[in-house]
Amino acid sequence: MEGFDIKIEQLDIPERAKNLLISEGITELFPPQEEAVKKGVLKGRNVVISAPTASGKTLVAELAILKKIFEEGGKALYMVPLRALANEKYEEFSKYEKIDLRVALSTGDYDSSDPWLENYNIIVTTNEKADSLIRHHAKWLKDVKVIVADEIHLITDQKRGPTLEVVLARLMQMRPDAQVLALSATIKNAQEIAEWLNAELILSNWRPVYLREGVYFRGEIEFNDGTYVTIPIVDSDPAVNIVLDTLNNGGQALVFLSTRKSTVALSARIARYLNKYLNNREKEQLKRLANEILKHGETTKQSKRLSELIEHGVAYHHAGLRYEHRKIIERSFRENLIKVVCATPTLAAGVNLPARRVIIRDHHRYSPEYGYEELPVLEYKQQAGRAGRPKYDDLGEAILIAKSEEERRYLFERYVFGEPEEITSKLATPSALRFHLLAMIATGYANTEGLIIKFLGKTFWGYRFKADTILNDIRDTLMFLTGEGLIEQRERFFLPTLFGKRVSELYIDPMSAIIIRKHLPIDGGHVDELAYLHLISYTPDMPKLHISKRDYEVLMEVLYEKEDELLIKSPDPDFNPWEFEEYLASLKTALMIYDWINEKSEDEILDKYNLGSGDLLRYAETAGWLVYAAKEIARLFELKDRVKELERLELRVKHGVKEELLELVSLKGIGRIKARALYNYGYKSIEDLRRARNSDLLMVPGIGPETIKKIREQIGGEQITEEVPKERRKIIKQTTIFDFST
Repeated sequence: MEGFDIKIEQLDIPERAKNLLISEGITELFPPQEEAVKKGVLKGRNVVISAPTASGKTLVAELAILKKIFEEGGKALYMVPLRALANEKYEEFSKYEKIDLRVALSTGDYDSSDPWLENYNIIVTTNEKADSLIRHHAKWLKDVKVIVADEIHLITDQKRGPTLEVVLARLMQMRPDAQVLALSATIKNAQEIAEWLNAELILSNWRPVYLREGVYFRGEIEFNDGTYVTIPIVDSDPAVNIVLDTLNNGGQALVFLSTRKSTVALSARIARYLNKYLNNREKEQLKRLANEILKHGETTKQSKRLSELIEHGVAYHHAGLRYEHRKIIERSFRENLIKVVCATPTLAAGVNLPARRVIIRDHHRYSPEYGYEELPVLEYKQQAGRAGRPKYDDLGEAILIAKSEEERRYLFERYVFGEPEEITSKLATPSALRFHLLAMIATGYANTEGLIIKFLGKTFWGYRFKADTILNDIRDTLMFLTGEGLIEQRERFFLPTLFGKRVSELYIDPMSAIIIRKHLPIDGGHVDELAYLHLISYTPDMPKLHISKRDYEVLMEVLYEKEDELLIKSPDPDFNPWEFEEYLASLKTALMIYDWINEKSEDEILDKYNLGSGDLLRYAETAGWLVYAAKEIARLFELKDRVKELERLELRVKHGVKEELLELVSLKGIGRIKARALYNYGYKSIEDLRRARNSDLLMVPGIGPETIKKIREQIGGEQITEEVPKERRKIIKQTTIFDFST
């Protein structure tokens, strides 16, 4: 790294910050970092950085944060698009605790202002959580001095983009003197983003590791620098051959594929070859790692399969995995213990996982709306940017795979030499407009048509277009919100109703709230859990399970049996076929959550609905939040019987249990499996556990000394001193799955 002009010790930041960075091995600035310093990032200037992965963008933000907080006090808000990335940044920034900066992570509970964050200096959060904090008028936001928007290119994302640009515009309106930094690896129209944010632009192609891009065809890779590499043919799958060639040269490989199924299949195929690439020490470590996988959550066929593959030095990675499993894979790959990771494109979205070679086997991906479509160039560049490990590699290679000479030429033209797509705003879509217009009015920062147009003019959408170009859309949305009782108009002012204000705080789509309010029964008759689950599954906030042709017969049987109990009546399939299909998809989704709360084993649910453990937990989390929202709406309209039922259902969805286990799962460390085991052995309440002898509790499958210690710490009773009886040790060790599906 010689030849860089600026050393850390020369920077105008506090000495203790310099010393910490130097102790972390950061002694010099990379070129993009130097340029940011020269353009005033340490003097409070706003900065947009478009530079490749691993070029040091995050450190620029850290330097600005250190300068501001130590000299002016206040807080820094670091925003990212994904929870996984928020966790990664939180761990990364925790080093600043050593110099008395308190670092916090806030990503959950959208119905809180998180007042505890008042005591922290650096707050890492998702864009959605930041939006929620604004809606709840978090008092500490007035102290924010630095605003960082990581992965700024995701403004172009249909789902997350509108929130990101609205949050940025709102924060700049609230804190006009705050310093703004926007970071991305790839922005074609970076100058526009910089002008919108009134920022200096750092546009750099510099990388710490040289990257070359190429296309594989018939045993040979042609690279964009004119070089060729011959790949030995060992397997009929080109991706396997490229992986093995990478390992032969001492590198690691990251393979991107279009589907989850293909990541598992390719991992299994690669695993057959990996034994000779592992030494005895690595084999022992991988065996321990494989066992660690099985300790998180219920043991399922999926987790066993992943464990087996990891033991061979390869893993697959996709959004269907549990968070804990993804973290284990990422950590072990960085430590060069896992040699190959086969992943879906979700891994390219910000997670730091570089490899010697990145192999893009599939340049198409499946979209539920459009079927298979070509990978955007922007997404390819994000994937290719993972090639090359700083401090380990002098060269990184990104390789596409062609099936014909014609495709080889096309891949070079479109991807290797292609320009990423421009970042565009998605704020003017109907769902985004109703969501954010209600928030503007409910929080009071834009309550007339003129103020709404003025605020929208401060967004990236408003920078590119005049707000009056969608004036009719704005008026239609305001009329809709008024007609549904979310806002009311008094002369030229729009004011939130109690309903509208609460919906904005609950952070759900106004359409979801309207559906819930409309269909919650007023009378006191009992409502079946499936009916509630179908209600919340019918809302736009709940992702729907895909329905196949074979699902129709089963779903029609359920509908025939349960239709009278459901809160939403079925559309006519002849007159509204699309709505009817959406209705059935909602019913299938509700049935999946219904199985969860009735303690069907995770394995059974995953097989039945073709899910991963991570999917199931995300569906349960979303369902839990929507049940909570329904409860709050019921409370607002004084539907007391509905509130009581929804309170119990919320807890059941959270823990995945029948009602009889709610008391037991209220204890930390007691999940659905251990609670059911205790209940079946006669321990049906906390009082039963308090009176129980430890020696008797140790006889319960799955209950060991550590679990008993946690129970005693919470409820008291006999202290744990016994060892597990010898005759029970083998049984307890072997008991990993409990299937209560009957």
